[in-house]
Amino acid sequence: MSDKTKKLKSIKLPKGFRASGVYSGIKGNNKLDLGLIFSERTTVSTAAFTTNQVKAAPVKLSKKHLRRSDIRAVIVNSGNANACNGKKGDDDALSMARCAADSLGINPWQVFICSTGIIGYPLPIDKIRNAAPDLASNLRVSGWKNFSEAIMTSDSVNKVASSQINFGNNKITITGAAKGSGMIAPNMATMLAFIVTDAAITQSELKMATKIAVDESFNSISVDGDMSTNDTVMVMANGAAKNSVLKKNSRNLSKFVEALKKVMLNLSKQLVKDGEGVSKFVTIEVNGAATAKDARKVSKAVSESSLVKCSWNGSDPNWGRVIDAVGYSGAKIKEEKVDIFFGNFASAIGGMVASTPIEKLKNEVAKEEFTLRIELNLGNGSHRLFTSDLSEEYVAFNRLEYALKIQGH
Repeated sequence: MSDKTKKLKSIKLPKGFRASGVYSGIKGNNKLDLGLIFSERTTVSTAAFTTNQVKAAPVKLSKKHLRRSDIRAVIVNSGNANACNGKKGDDDALSMARCAADSLGINPWQVFICSTGIIGYPLPIDKIRNAAPDLASNLRVSGWKNFSEAIMTSDSVNKVASSQINFGNNKITITGAAKGSGMIAPNMATMLAFIVTDAAITQSELKMATKIAVDESFNSISVDGDMSTNDTVMVMANGAAKNSVLKKNSRNLSKFVEALKKVMLNLSKQLVKDGEGVSKFVTIEVNGAATAKDARKVSKAVSESSLVKCSWNGSDPNWGRVIDAVGYSGAKIKEEKVDIFFGNFASAIGGMVASTPIEKLKNEVAKEEFTLRIELNLGNGSHRLFTSDLSEEYVAFNRLEYALKIQGH
């Protein structure tokens, strides 16, 4: 049994949830492309959405539905973003909610909608309508694998994670699935993530916990610096574990937040490692910044520098490109105080080249996973960000997506 199969088999859905994934024909490659999550109980839900000013129709509609409370289902299609399609796109998003609701016997406003795929191409809504009854009838406690596959686009593997914690005699399960491998940048990468839990928790505390977890996971990754029209992280809690409701200052609330962060961090790392054309997984640690905000600025600038990322792809420990990005990041710095390390080896001390032999630095950057540590030595601000290299394969993959789709290939 492969490690991937073992991981999928170990994933447990929280009590009261079922999921499914079917082939509707949107992708046209016989791969699953329509997913559904359903809670048998009422829920409290929250979500974080793209900060892009161009927002896909499902994002706009899901925001409205979320304000009504008691989301019972999530329907997701892959292969088409339903973005920049005008009124038809809005109508199709609503139709998507309605067909899911009709198949489940709930209200359309209780359905959360997501789409992912090519932008500016009409959503084949009839295919979703035709597949909706089959999607609902295939709901299973064991359906998380099919759901996680159905939301994939350019992903090479499905991304799932789960964690369990005990509150006395009550076992809480938190399970997630995510998709994304390109257009991934801080402040909601190009990705979708769905987290479900059977914890009993108030709406306000779930919102707070989600914000903390997202900031330290999905908002701390970068592959190519691009941001999508569809980015969404959605969390549902149905209380089926029957624990004492987690409220402000509850004894177990911090344990729940840490478990949620663990799941989201696991998923976010998987997103970076499966980035389009990625051969290096890099952890950027920025310490000693004047403020935490400055530390974020530095990590973001370095992670989005094409010159830096290309050097990593070639296993080149080019600290000059790193300090260049630090300098234009907008953070307060003093050149003579900046220290840069690849792993445990200094490449620059006090803004000048260190004495570490170049072969040691090259060997560190040649690893599939390594850490770049930047010490600013100005204060106590720090930030950690996960990113990748930039390869020829990334360029080749992204050269002709839209033209090929329009031409029917």
